[in-house]
Amino acid sequence: MILNTYRKYRLYTTIIPIILILSLLPWGEARSLPVARTVNTPAAPVKPVNPSASKEAAALLSYLADLSGKGMISGQHDYLESPDEFNNKLKNASGQYAVLHGYELGAINNQSKETIAKQRQAVVNSAIKWHKGGGIVAMTFHQNLPGTSPEWNNVKMNLSQAKFDAYVTPGTPQYKALIAELDEVAGYLGELRDAGVPVLWRPYHEMNGNWFWWGQKDNFAKLWDIVYERMVNTHKLNNLLWVWNPNAPNEWAEAYSNYYPGAAKVDILAADIYNNDFKQSYYENLLKLADGKPIGIGESGELPDPVILSQTQSKWVYTMTWGKMLLENNNLQKIQSFMSNKYTVSRDDYKLALGAQMNALAAASRNGLQGQYFGNAELSGKPLLTRNDNKIDFNWHGDSPAPGIGKDSFSVRWTGKIKPVYSEKYTFTASSDDGIRVWIGGKLVIDSWKKQSGVSREGSITLTAATAYDIKVEYYENHGDASVRLMWKSPRQKQTVIPQNALTLP
Repeated sequence: MILNTYRKYRLYTTIIPIILILSLLPWGEARSLPVARTVNTPAAPVKPVNPSASKEAAALLSYLADLSGKGMISGQHDYLESPDEFNNKLKNASGQYAVLHGYELGAINNQSKETIAKQRQAVVNSAIKWHKGGGIVAMTFHQNLPGTSPEWNNVKMNLSQAKFDAYVTPGTPQYKALIAELDEVAGYLGELRDAGVPVLWRPYHEMNGNWFWWGQKDNFAKLWDIVYERMVNTHKLNNLLWVWNPNAPNEWAEAYSNYYPGAAKVDILAADIYNNDFKQSYYENLLKLADGKPIGIGESGELPDPVILSQTQSKWVYTMTWGKMLLENNNLQKIQSFMSNKYTVSRDDYKLALGAQMNALAAASRNGLQGQYFGNAELSGKPLLTRNDNKIDFNWHGDSPAPGIGKDSFSVRWTGKIKPVYSEKYTFTASSDDGIRVWIGGKLVIDSWKKQSGVSREGSITLTAATAYDIKVEYYENHGDASVRLMWKSPRQKQTVIPQNALTLP
């Protein structure tokens, strides 16, 4: 976000004649005007720059590329401390949610580490829920200068070129501090990966201005390369779509091309535009630099007029309003008109357009485990039910796990393959009521086959990344409450329930 002191005193630019004419009409009338749309069909499918990108990420990028020239997705940003506040206010004001929900991972209020962790976890939880509900997730990272306290002044600083160089030079204390903070954030992005959530990841935005410590550096591409390599190659965050997001080039920001890290590590190009300054040159110059990649309005304070953009800047595929500026910079009529305009893609439109593709991916997926459910506690005889389970995370309380199976004295055997993300020691944790046994690669790592109530057992084994190991889990319920959960963790992976995308059916 550009400094408010700049924005507050920004002189409005001269509006081109067509905008002046259209602006004389209320938005309600403008909506009925004929919209000349240019449908853009890419010469070849647009693929993520990460060759190992997830199917969900590839599908989202393909959708955005195909949308170019046809419509524009609505977006709303929220802050780290309140990740749903303004998205909900948009819904209250217009009756509709945005499609794209922008989140923040940077801490700027000098919170404690414990508070930051809780706030980031709340962001992740909201983002997973948003994705499951049929929305798009974007992540911003207002990073404090590594090694300093998480305060706004340590984000908003004009760092010298010489001091910046130390942060992108491997082996220096500054570089190590940078990597440590990237690794911490990667853990939260990894939770989104494991939940199958594709993310529009926009680190180090507005780099062509000088208000952030990473701004206007002649070797900005080095910083971009570092974060790309760390997130993709070290942390295997294949759910990320890489959004390079400068500010609109104006009296405070330089030309886009001076800081472009190159097409090989950028999926989407976006520009931040404030003060209703939607100049044609901002659009055309970014479109030329994108060379077929999708473009978006990464941030704006004022909602753009969808009628005008559909006629003169139709290749924008999304726009995202910045936090509280939704209500500070836009009146109720403008918000309602924007969200209801036929050029603005609604959440229902998005779910309908991408839903069939995502359902097809899910249907074709072989991720998960095969569960055999027995009507006794000994796993004996023929199973009463065989089904595919996404993961082992059940709390049946005092109920039956499925019709036809008793609520007491039943057992389950899950089988399949498990594929780790990293080459290192993994610790598996099984919480169960009652008995549990876990084999990984033929090795019994947890053996607690007895009556117990909510007890957690651990076992460790060293695994090799991207290698499929046999997994077998056996569980039985004696009487009363029934629950079972299987989690894993490693030095580079937070403890989490083993996700569906790490499991493959036998």
